[in-house]
Amino acid sequence: MSTLMRHVHEMMDGAIAEIYADLGMPEYRPRFSPVVRTLVAQGPMAIRDLAEIIGVTHSAASQTVIQMRRHGFVTLEKGADARQRIVHLTPKARAALPAIEAEWAATEQAMRELDEELPVPLADMLRAMVEALERRPFRARVEGQMRLDLLGTG
Repeated sequence: MSTLMRHVHEMMDGAIAEIYADLGMPEYRPRFSPVVRTLVAQGPMAIRDLAEIIGVTHSAASQTVIQMRRHGFVTLEKGADARQRIVHLTPKARAALPAIEAEWAATEQAMRELDEELPVPLADMLRAMVEALERRPFRARVEGQMRLDLLGTG
């Protein structure tokens, strides 16, 4: 199952990455867009706040921001707390905004079209999965089954 989810994700993100490469932006990654869009809408912010807003772990946001900095899309400045880093968009990121916004809108339209072909809209299914996993984390589900299997009662 996780292989199938990873494959679907790679098919979709890979297609978008190819579009950016065709636009002359091969270093831009689809996962950068939520960060860029959040910083455009709300201004510079700490990685922790950015992670919370876009709905990823602090570690995932930090890794994305580091990659974005490496490619010149963001800078990091010290915050009020010495441990805190504030993320700022660079002129390079701002210059890419028309392409990023156009891709975002086109992707949303493509998802609406794809949803019409699916038995259940993908976003609805993913939200339902998140809610179910928040009620009972996947680790607990796997560990519980493993205990049963190892005890020979599953």
